[in-house]
Amino acid sequence: MSTSAASHLSPAYPDRAPWGTAGRLRAWQQAALAEYVRREPRDFLAVATPGAGKTTFALRIATELLDRHIVQQVTVVAPTEHLKHQWSEAAKKVGIGIDPTYSGAAGGTSRDYTGIAVTYAGVAAHPMLHRRRVENRKTLVILDEIHHAGDALSWGDAIAEAFEPAARRLALTGTPFRSDTAPIPFVMYAPDADGVRRSVADFTYGYGGALADGVVRPVIFLSYAGQMRWRTKAGDEVAASLGDPMTQDAVAQAWRTALDPAGNWMPAVLRAADRRLDEVRRAVPDAGGLVIATDHNSARAYAKMLREITGKSATVVLSDDPKASSRIGAFSESEDKWMVAVRMVSEGVDVPRLAVGVYATSISTPLFFAQAVGRFVRARRRGETASVFLPSVPSLVQFANELELERDHVLDRKKRGEDDLWSEEEDLLADANATKDTAPLEEFAFKALESEANFDRVLFDGGEYGIAAQVGSAEEADYLGIPGLLEPEHVRALLQKRQARQLSRQRARPGGDGEAAIPAQERPVVSHQQLLELRRELNHLVGAWHHQSGLPHGVIHADLRRSCGGPPTAQASAAQLRDRIDTVRKWAASRTS
Repeated sequence: MSTSAASHLSPAYPDRAPWGTAGRLRAWQQAALAEYVRREPRDFLAVATPGAGKTTFALRIATELLDRHIVQQVTVVAPTEHLKHQWSEAAKKVGIGIDPTYSGAAGGTSRDYTGIAVTYAGVAAHPMLHRRRVENRKTLVILDEIHHAGDALSWGDAIAEAFEPAARRLALTGTPFRSDTAPIPFVMYAPDADGVRRSVADFTYGYGGALADGVVRPVIFLSYAGQMRWRTKAGDEVAASLGDPMTQDAVAQAWRTALDPAGNWMPAVLRAADRRLDEVRRAVPDAGGLVIATDHNSARAYAKMLREITGKSATVVLSDDPKASSRIGAFSESEDKWMVAVRMVSEGVDVPRLAVGVYATSISTPLFFAQAVGRFVRARRRGETASVFLPSVPSLVQFANELELERDHVLDRKKRGEDDLWSEEEDLLADANATKDTAPLEEFAFKALESEANFDRVLFDGGEYGIAAQVGSAEEADYLGIPGLLEPEHVRALLQKRQARQLSRQRARPGGDGEAAIPAQERPVVSHQQLLELRRELNHLVGAWHHQSGLPHGVIHADLRRSCGGPPTAQASAAQLRDRIDTVRKWAASRTS
């Protein structure tokens, strides 16, 4: 092994570095390495966005410590079996032999290896075995995606017990930390200005910086709404528009109805995603797509839909399939179009050619969302963009608009509130990494009845573009047909032009929207934050009018649409929202007078 070999490993390993970013090390990797060498800490936490090259950085540290005889062996702890093998392959390229098949039952490994790769679950099963290993020889422990140390109640304790005697510990993560308030082993916490204890990283390289450096791709989010109808556990039939203001319970049921393979929403979205992938493949011939499904049955059903749409089979990766790693590897090396996976591909699995994604899972936590989007941001060449298709669910739309937000792990977080983005993860924490083939018994009464999709909007770089359109319409095609190779500023300009053309078409139709009286070319792009504030103001006024009039919220929103025109609130433009706000105020003033 040598530090030279590690320095020449692709800074984007296992990918090639995109044009303009290649070199011995990327700037952030060199800066983080310099900080590590300067301090020589026992514990070091590096937070770097997915696709930035955490593996290369960690192996460069490992070769440095091994060459200087500061450590004698390496232990890599990874979230999944697949990642153990991925780490072993990467380490081999720099002359470090890592045994990915090590198990507690074997008791040892070949002298040809410099270290081992294990999972967090494996360490939790035999913490004392690993403690004896690090006590006997000076060890560097690399904790990949360190937030997984708390996936089970006992895991954090086991990790702390196993590696407390280690000579050096290098913790890595690329996504927001956990929602629970249990401390993560070997992570330092410090109070902020408000006295709240937050995790402290020794080096941070976020998505925003990586995007500016051309290290990751910009992401275009295409949001789809639609009409849903379902039967509740109480036997009531409910109809609602996905994206409309609803209770959390109703949003969850509408979302679940949209993802149901028996409805029309998923086939429509998959057809749109396949058209988008075809457009991307004009410029990037090997570009691939990934559908992230909730459970095995849905994954198989989506794969069947894709076969009907494309005429070719999709690769299906299931979490309990012993051949999952080989399937992912084969897909990565091929030029096949689609892969369908259940959750397990959401983190750490590198398929560099993935360019189009469909978020077809009901998990709505910032942690999982960031991990999922991270599968598509690995840049290989300048101008590549990623496209991710989403249901028009408020939490997902907010996550998409806050992709560049950096989050720390907070120990003193208050108890959940209605607006707490982390609250749902507290319920789903254990479920998020579990195989789920059947619904819990109490959910059997729920039944999705009908679902129809319509194009909602495009989210890019903090802006929202487009207005509601039918699936298969020229308006939808405008956004699906954006070229696959464009610089971010060109993407933004093109989206503005497409929006202007869509508004011009709407204005020309009989009964077109009144706001089209403003020339489309002169309409400013409204930021997602402005739209969010307008929706909040409208919902606050609707709530106040509900208390005055006694009318249900849904009836008030329907009356506003009849009075002012336009689509549901979630799809309404800024001008339409302001019109409805003014109308509610007039109703209130009239009642008062």
